[in-house]
Amino acid sequence: MPTSPEVLVPLLLTLKVAGWATLFASVMGIGVGYALARARFTGRDVLDAAMSLPMLLPPTVLGYYLLVLLGRRGPVGAWLEANFGITLVFTWQGAAIAAAVVAFPLAYKASLTAFEGVDRQFEQAARVLGKSEWSVFVSVTLPLAWRGILAGAMLGFARAMGEFGATLMIAGNLPGKTQTLSIAIYDAVEAGRDEVANFLVILTSTVCIVILVASGKLLKPRQPA
Repeated sequence: MPTSPEVLVPLLLTLKVAGWATLFASVMGIGVGYALARARFTGRDVLDAAMSLPMLLPPTVLGYYLLVLLGRRGPVGAWLEANFGITLVFTWQGAAIAAAVVAFPLAYKASLTAFEGVDRQFEQAARVLGKSEWSVFVSVTLPLAWRGILAGAMLGFARAMGEFGATLMIAGNLPGKTQTLSIAIYDAVEAGRDEVANFLVILTSTVCIVILVASGKLLKPRQPA
């Protein structure tokens, strides 16, 4: 049987990485999804495709992009290190950014669909009553779209939990520091520790199935009373 540190350490790190990644991806997904749901302009379809690109690109390609951008010689990485002393490569924060990038399209697409499904008449009625645009968004649009947004966030969390390629490239495989569940499984298989690999695979699969069932219930259309 696997020991507690072999399971708990990568599990807790994965939950932390996936949690922060889901938060970042959801905030960005809600903002971009709302903007594209309401705006009509030339090139909107191209922008929509660009936002969905991380869902189709191989994770190693995303990892390479992030490494070029956030590495010590990259424009963002060099700026962060020179001005704030922050290094993202080979840290759990780097892993969270990699997971956020792959989770973003799921949060964005779900938010876009949810906002497009909101009846604009309710928003217009609130404006007639003198509500500001921010008040209309918070008190009308968001409550009507929350089920789709939450489902997208849950799918993003599940995707972030299973992220491997981009995380390995930007954060490496450092036990206790950047070794998430998916990397721990790879490490256990490479080392011939089948019991550990089997346990972690079952654990990861169970968590993802629970999330998929819950998100499926949220996405199911509500029956009229």
